[in-house]
Amino acid sequence: MDRFGCKFNGRNIAVILENLFKKEWLVTNGLGGYASGAVNGANTRQYHGLLVAALEPPTDRTVVVAKIEERVLIDGQYHNISTNQYPKVVFPDGGHYLKDFDIDPTPTWQFSDSNWELRKNVQMVPGSNTTVLTYTNNGKKPLVLELHPLYAYNDFHTTFHETSDYNFFTEFNDHYLKTFPEYGSIPVYTGWTAGNYFEARCWFKNIILSKGKARGLGSECDYYRIGYLVHELQPGEDLMLYFTIDQDIVHKGIKKILSVGSNKPTLNNEKWPKGFFKDLLTSGEQFLVKRKSTDSMSIIAGYHWFTDWGRDTMIAMRGLTIATGKKALSKSILDTFYKSVDQGMIPDRFPDNSKDPVHYNTMDATLWLFVASYDYHQKFKDTPFLKNHIEILRNILDQHISGARYNIHITEEGFIFGGECAVQLTWMDAIVGGKVITPRIGCPVEVNALWYNALKIYEHFCQILKVEIEIDYLNLIAKFESNFTKFFTNPQGTLFDVILPGLSQDNTLRPNQIYCLSLPFTVLDPEQQKSIFEAVEDKLYTPFGLRTLDPDSPEYKPNYEGNQWSRDHAYHQGTAWPFLLHEYFQSYFKIYGSSLKNKKKVLAELEPLKKHFYFHNGIHCISEIFNGTDPKEGKGCIHQAWSVAAVIKLYVDYELHSVETEVSVKSKQPLNKE
Repeated sequence: MDRFGCKFNGRNIAVILENLFKKEWLVTNGLGGYASGAVNGANTRQYHGLLVAALEPPTDRTVVVAKIEERVLIDGQYHNISTNQYPKVVFPDGGHYLKDFDIDPTPTWQFSDSNWELRKNVQMVPGSNTTVLTYTNNGKKPLVLELHPLYAYNDFHTTFHETSDYNFFTEFNDHYLKTFPEYGSIPVYTGWTAGNYFEARCWFKNIILSKGKARGLGSECDYYRIGYLVHELQPGEDLMLYFTIDQDIVHKGIKKILSVGSNKPTLNNEKWPKGFFKDLLTSGEQFLVKRKSTDSMSIIAGYHWFTDWGRDTMIAMRGLTIATGKKALSKSILDTFYKSVDQGMIPDRFPDNSKDPVHYNTMDATLWLFVASYDYHQKFKDTPFLKNHIEILRNILDQHISGARYNIHITEEGFIFGGECAVQLTWMDAIVGGKVITPRIGCPVEVNALWYNALKIYEHFCQILKVEIEIDYLNLIAKFESNFTKFFTNPQGTLFDVILPGLSQDNTLRPNQIYCLSLPFTVLDPEQQKSIFEAVEDKLYTPFGLRTLDPDSPEYKPNYEGNQWSRDHAYHQGTAWPFLLHEYFQSYFKIYGSSLKNKKKVLAELEPLKKHFYFHNGIHCISEIFNGTDPKEGKGCIHQAWSVAAVIKLYVDYELHSVETEVSVKSKQPLNKE
């Protein structure tokens, strides 16, 4: 199974089968809904399901159809091709029949034995909470296919269990079912293009969710079977089985919907050659979603469990939509957040449940709005859009100057200050039981770099619009430029992470100071930029991301593992984050130049992350985080928007795709500077 990093032979079959539990696939629908599971057909998380529907796009995500039990009958013998893990046994274990798996263009499995061959494909209808499975008999003999859908009906943050509340009342029709999981619930439709359906109700109980268990979350669940579909599949014949909450899908017919091309991605990939960059672009499309409440576009921060977060969206869109030239999408996403500005702040995140209030506990997300808007104008020269929003940007600056939520204000030195007890405001935002793990009350270095950039970007926009900028803003810029290095520079020639001007300095070495190099505007001279880069390279760099803490610190946590308490204590205390690689390599190119030789070096450094993308954890995904020490296995979300966006932006900005074929693992070498 070369496509996902495994090859069967007699000696390693047990290892291969166990490894298949660790590899995951994902397909999305542009609404926040998705289908996902382990490559071997098992569910290993509470978030897995064949149809996880976004009932209030992109939120209120509900596991509607959990998985499907499949078996082939040929020559009087059954062959189970699905997989479940129970407390003391794995049964069935369909990995034995799995010969190939591919994710391009949508997840596809090839199952076979000596006398049969079956292809399975999963796709979602874009813009609809609909999952379609297509089975094809690729063998030379007829086979009987049995399909047993297993249902659930639970918020995707929880696990599903047998209770009397769920009776799965079902109306049976010739080619589809209409099912109400519980009284008053939305109906779920199950449809098929051929075969006979037999009612056979039962619970599948005590299914082990191994990855959930490892994270200290839901570790066991139950699913419900209404019945099963049986069809004799002739050689070359297809059978489609689909699940939807959209009644129109049933009436229109699934074959007709798929035949008109509604399942094609919106990305025009034709100009890009096949390879990593093109696959990365396609993968990045999965984060783009339509937000119903604003009737505009947004970005899911990560799969499986994040919604659209302000900070993540502003950072990720720089690579996912702006750098790649998607003007309309970029404009719509920016509009989503411009419309959501409240008291000078954009949301930190939209809630998982649409009935909950919007969260505004962020100090930096709004400042990223300036950077994203700057990138947008640099790329598209859309001055009318700029003119329509310049007043909002000015009001944001004024609100921060006069004072915003959470004691956010400007100090006498021109720095931005913020923070209150038990409130996490920066991207290092882990909190457990009301305790902020990395309290950064005061003037965080990266937030101040963003504040300076917000002022400079506003000045730049005023020049474009030929608007006279108020003297107060110019005075703030001058004050910041005069004071920053004086207050933030530490004895090592790098920067303090957080300061209370004139009172205290946090000299912890974290990656936040890299933003003082990578953002569009900087106050640092070339020598100090070089000193900072070298310190980050020496202590924080890994091929999978920058560590969040110097390994020499007594607070350093080398591994991200265990329950919620353990994981959140390690989240920003050493864990490596891939999204910071953009800032790191952007700084490298700024300082040492973007020669062909340096581009090749950077591509060589990205090779481990490329292997991760193709062969580990989420297939065609980049994980949220990695261990700080010996970072190999992805942790956190299997597919994180800003992780993918970071690499895309590097490729676009420095045209790395044009030299990608010249770099291989063999050419990997240390990142020596010219």
